[in-house]
Amino acid sequence: MTRVLVVDDEPQIVRALRINLRARGYEVDAAPDGRAALAAAAAGHFDVVLLDLGLPDMEGVEVIQGLRGWTGVPIIVLSARHSSAEKVRALDAGADDYVTKPFGMDELLARLRVAVRRAVPVESEAVLRTASFTLDLAARKARREDGQDVRLTPTEWRILEVLSRNSGRLVSQQQLLQEVWGPSYRRETNYLRVYLAQLRRKLEPDPHRPRHLITEPGMGYRLEV
Repeated sequence: MTRVLVVDDEPQIVRALRINLRARGYEVDAAPDGRAALAAAAAGHFDVVLLDLGLPDMEGVEVIQGLRGWTGVPIIVLSARHSSAEKVRALDAGADDYVTKPFGMDELLARLRVAVRRAVPVESEAVLRTASFTLDLAARKARREDGQDVRLTPTEWRILEVLSRNSGRLVSQQQLLQEVWGPSYRRETNYLRVYLAQLRRKLEPDPHRPRHLITEPGMGYRLEV
C-alpha cells in the first residue's frame, strides 16, 4: 500500500485529501506544520509527500531542504502561490512537482502515480553517527561526542546534508556547489574551502588532520563515518 504524508495546516484540505486518497487505497498520515512533517518523515517510511508551502512555523521550501538532506522521497507541492518564482524556488530546492490550488483530484492522483512510479529508492538514515559527532538530519542538530551541541549555519547544514546523503562516496566540487548554492556557482570552489574549514573547526577533533570531512584534491569531498 502506498503511504502518503500530507503536510498542510488547513483541516478541510487535509480531510478532503484523506478521504479521496483512502478511497483509492492509499494510506494517509498528516502533519500540520514543518517540524511535525520532518519528525514524521524521520520516524516512518513514506512513498510520497504532499506539501503546502504556507506553513505556520516555517517555509515549505525549508521542509523540502530538510527532507532532501537524507531522503529521495517524491515531494509534490500543493500551493495557492501561482508565481513562476515560487515554483522555481520549490523545484530548485528539490520538489518533484508543483500543483496550484485549487486543483482537480483526478489531476493530483495522476501526478501522484507518476511521482511514485519514477521514485528512486535512495533513502538513508535520518541520524548519522561518526566516531566524533552525530548529525540528526531531520531535526538539523549536531552534537560532538563529548555531548556538546554544535551551532551550524544553514549553508553548513546544506553541505553536510549533501555529504551525508553520499556518505563514504566522493562528491564532486561541482555537485556540492550546484546543490548548495545553485547552478550559477559551479566555479566558486573557494566557497567550499572556506566552509569545509569552518565545519572541520566545529566538528573534527583535530581540524588540521580531519578524520571525517575528507578533501580529495582537485576532485571534491567525502564524509567518512
